[in-house]
Amino acid sequence: MSEYVSSRSMSTRYPVEVIRSDRRQKTVSARIVDGVIRVRIPAWMTADDERTYVDSIVKRIEQQRRSHSVDIEARARRLADEYDLPHPTSIRWATNQRQRWGSCSTGTGDIRISDRLVDVPPWVLDHVIIHELAHLLVPDHSPAFDLLLARNPLAERATGYLMALTDRVSDQQPAASSSQPSQAV
Repeated sequence: MSEYVSSRSMSTRYPVEVIRSDRRQKTVSARIVDGVIRVRIPAWMTADDERTYVDSIVKRIEQQRRSHSVDIEARARRLADEYDLPHPTSIRWATNQRQRWGSCSTGTGDIRISDRLVDVPPWVLDHVIIHELAHLLVPDHSPAFDLLLARNPLAERATGYLMALTDRVSDQQPAASSSQPSQAV
């Protein structure tokens, strides 16, 4: 097995070490070891591939770390009490929600919030949580649902923020290619 460190760069919070491996054929993986993000990539990758995949996986790791600093369960309990909404059975960050900001399983009471929201202002995150909590009472987007959301005085402002964020994010998304390596964390 041949592995070697090909570069060392910095993330916003952690040093990054890129390790190329002859044994690794398709996947890119990363983990934090002794305060360093170690990214393992196939040896055949070009410098452009390396930059693209390392930047992407480092961004995901940092986002995941930031999401752990938000006590989303306590926040949901506080908002449920404040807006007279039911408490969820569970609420957690979801890493696989790329089209929605949140989701609610009305049958089980489970709520998932996209980890893309980890860096938004607190009142925007609160709005998404309130939106999903309201679904525990009204599963659709009917006028009754709108009345529940209207309890939040910042609902319209937060909706506008999310609309602008959606437009900005969709403009920056590269087209997916099935021939690209997969990423694992």
